[in-house]
Amino acid sequence: MNKSGIITAVCVSQQKGTVKHPVPSAELREHYGLLNDAHAGPGHRQVSLLDADDIAFMSSKGLDLKPGAFGENLVVQGLSLSELGIGTVLQIGRARLELTQIGKVCHARCAIYQQSGDCIMPRAGVFARVRQGGRIELGVSIEVMVLVPRTTLQAAVLTVSDRCAAGLTQDTAGPATARLLTEELEARIAGMAIVPDEADQITSTLKDLSERGLDLVVTVGGTGCALRDVTPEATRALITREVPGLAEAMRRESALHTPHALLQRGICGLYLSTLIINLPGSEKGAVENLRVILPALPHALKHLRGDTAHAELDVARRA
Repeated sequence: MNKSGIITAVCVSQQKGTVKHPVPSAELREHYGLLNDAHAGPGHRQVSLLDADDIAFMSSKGLDLKPGAFGENLVVQGLSLSELGIGTVLQIGRARLELTQIGKVCHARCAIYQQSGDCIMPRAGVFARVRQGGRIELGVSIEVMVLVPRTTLQAAVLTVSDRCAAGLTQDTAGPATARLLTEELEARIAGMAIVPDEADQITSTLKDLSERGLDLVVTVGGTGCALRDVTPEATRALITREVPGLAEAMRRESALHTPHALLQRGICGLYLSTLIINLPGSEKGAVENLRVILPALPHALKHLRGDTAHAELDVARRA
């Protein structure tokens, strides 16, 4: 793949929900985004990027598109964004961006969708946080400094524990789970977090991680019968399809070693293109349960990857 390109448009908007407009240059501020842009802030979606070829494809449908029409901050020519995965680091002059999200979920149909019945930002847009600030302008080069291929398996581990969240107990199950995913599936751990046993917070965090375009999110803890164990309920509130065979296999194998396994209430399911798996909270239990289903995960994740709409866009562009 080509590891460099140029910036053909820099766009900002002062209010969310409005079309961005092009500017000759702008300042990228570290851990914030583009100055004078409404979408800048401390989150992980500080800067949005679109491939100029994707915009050209939409223009071929007869749309009169100006820079910023899709809400993108930067338009890139010559660098195939569809080949870059989360964790890729891009250099633009002095500035550095780290890709944090692939695509987005649109909760309302934009004007472009109303006109054409399609919008590329949900599947073709990529988002980044600013690791190092600097001024950018039209025609400046953009280069890949650290490449994480789009084909890399992206995973996150969420530990659910009141005591760990309060700093009263060290989390060992989460790191052990991350190590196993890295060693056995060659996964890149795109995120690790600890939340208390609060259903709304668990659901919100799972939703955020899934909408970043991750393949797999594994929760650790909160699957027992205690009153505060609400991870299964929080997961079920988000997923759209359950994958019961995975949870059944874990309980069946664990029951051969301890009857307590029958009390584990963890579930597994799908939200968007992300597989969410509930594991028990002890390090031993989490690792043993995950090992049971590891052989089935590559096949499941391959199917989820094959369901992406961006592949359809690439085919349509080449037709």
